[in-house]
Formats: sequence, structure tokens, C-alpha cells
Amino acid sequence: MTTIATPIKQEKSNGSFTDNNQTDKTMKALVYHGPGKKSWEDKPKPGIKEPTDAVVKILKTTICGTDLHIMKGDVPAVTDGRIIGHEGVGIIEEVGNAVSNFKKGDHVLISCITSCGKCEYCKKAMYSHCEKGGWILGNLIDGCQAEYVRIPYADNSLYPIPAGADEEALVMLSDILPTGFECGVLNGKVKPGDTIAIVGAGPIGMAALLTAQFFSPAEIIMIDLDDNRLNVSKTFGATNIINSSSENVIEKIMNLTNGKGVDTAIEAVGVAATFELCEGIVAAGGRIANIGVHGKPVTLHMETLWSRNITITTQLVDTSTTPMLFKTVQSKKIDPNKLITHHFRLDQVMEAYETFGNAGKEKALKVILTA
Repeated sequence: MTTIATPIKQEKSNGSFTDNNQTDKTMKALVYHGPGKKSWEDKPKPGIKEPTDAVVKILKTTICGTDLHIMKGDVPAVTDGRIIGHEGVGIIEEVGNAVSNFKKGDHVLISCITSCGKCEYCKKAMYSHCEKGGWILGNLIDGCQAEYVRIPYADNSLYPIPAGADEEALVMLSDILPTGFECGVLNGKVKPGDTIAIVGAGPIGMAALLTAQFFSPAEIIMIDLDDNRLNVSKTFGATNIINSSSENVIEKIMNLTNGKGVDTAIEAVGVAATFELCEGIVAAGGRIANIGVHGKPVTLHMETLWSRNITITTQLVDTSTTPMLFKTVQSKKIDPNKLITHHFRLDQVMEAYETFGNAGKEKALKVILTA
């Protein structure tokens, strides 16, 4: 996920509300206390604040690369005391009186993007820019790495889970699959016969790899520093792999493409070096689709790009493709379980962060936290 400024007012970071529905009960949650500081602690259990809200008891959640960016201080909108997390599945504990699509006890998938469904941006299906929502969970309001979470605009921000569905696979639909697909594959206009390069073989890069295959590109080149992730990517469908720590990526890409470069370069890391690498490997008339969360400036090399008909796209995921991706998962056309490498209890979230934050050493992609 990439980050944007949003006009929504921040929820009180101590998790308290002033409405009459708030109870005195507490819950456990993973709380951010500034760059490099987090703790598993008691927080007030959320209640219904607006009639369009639902409170969801978390069954399974995960950690996103964006959460690591938050922990580094790359997302200044996240303030001390915020409960982190924006992905998960759970059971509805309570609904506001304006919620019509869900009821207490329903099994639901939580979208990382909150949508009011009525504003100018929502009517354009740009839910990430919703005037009252967007990416607010674990950012501007308390998130999902907790025993309970309040979901605003529940009718538009939750999805019903059918009986017998694989919860762990569906957690990947909260964020990374639609992010890789929308921000990488669709923005990159991948089409049959294309040669594409995905820079970054982490979970988002792997999600782009899995969903790019819907469009039958001729070549999918994965680029990363980690041999384990690169080797895993070959089992997911990559046709070529390049370790950027030991190989000259631009030289190898040009050798593979007869000196032309790739039709689409997908940036899935979020640092200056990887974005600039995409600038160096894209072919004339090609596309650079940025997915990564950038906490620092990058250099746009207009001195070489100005005449090459290059399209550069940026986006925060809208999750408009989630219903379609839900069907592909249910029909076994795509298997998000491939992305899951580690399992923890929810109360082991501190250990899970250590594992996910040291992904190369631990050979980690996505972790699942089970309540």
C-alpha cells in the first residue's frame, strides 16, 4: 500500500469514545508508540460510534509491509497510541442501527480500505480517496492487530464469507492481492505476450506475480536481493530471476530483451534505488507501475525519460477488484495460501513482527496471526 493524505479527522489515539455505547471492557492490541516503539497492551474494547459502524471480533489477521514502514516512522499520520493493522477476517460482534447488509454473528472479510459509498470519489470507484474513509484502519483510526476492531461504513467495507471458506487465504484479499493486481498489474497494463519485471519479491511483489498471470505475459522477471524469495517466485510462475546484489540488473535485462527493456516494470519495494532501477529497465513506450510505500524522495530521470513515451503510475489500492479476486480464490484459480509462511497466535504478535521484519533470515513472506 502507498500512503496519501486524507481529510478525515483522526480518532482519539487512546481508543476511547464519548458515545453511550462504549463499555468498560478492555482488550489486547498491538500499539504504536513512535518510530521503533510498539507494545502488546490493554486497550478499551471499541463500541459503536456511528450508526453505520460494525464491531468485529478478529479471528485472523496479518502484518503488512506498510506496518513496517509505520514502525520506521515513514507514515507520520500514524500517532502515538494507535492500534496498527488493516487486514483480517472475523465475526461481527455488534452493528449500528443503519447497517443493513450484516448482523451480529456474520463471518466477514475486512477490507483495508473504508468506503462511505456516497462521496464523489466513491462514485468514481476511487475508494482509497473516500472523503470519509480511504486507508484509515491502523492509520487514522485503530486497526486490526487487536482482539476487536471498529469498522466504519460496514456495509461498504466488509465482505460476507461463505461457510467452509479458507480464512487464511481470504486474509490475503484484505490488501495484498488487490494491491498487487490493481496498483501493479492493471496500472502496468500487462497484456498477453508482454515482458514484465517485478522489482521486489516480497508479499506484494508475489501478489503481482500471481495476478499478472491472468493476462498471460510471455516473460515475468523477478528482481530481489534474497535468493530464497527469488527461488520461491519461480515456483509461483516467474520465468527469470535476478539477484540485484550479485548481478548487473540493467545489463541482464537488456540481454534478455534484445536491448529493448521490459514492457512493464512494477516497483514493489518503496525505496529510491528500486524506483530508479525501474526507470533504467523500462522499454520505450513502456509503463512503470509503482506499488511501494515511499518514505523518502526519489529521482525522476527526465533527462533520459522525456523522449521515451514512458507512463508512470502511482496508486493507493481501491479494492474495487476484491469481489472478482474473491471469486478466483473460491474457484481455486489462484491460491493465496502460497504466500503464507509462518503462523502465530495473536498474542505472539511481537514475535511475529520480529520474524516478518527479518524476512530474509526467517524466509518469511506473509504471517498469519490467529486469535
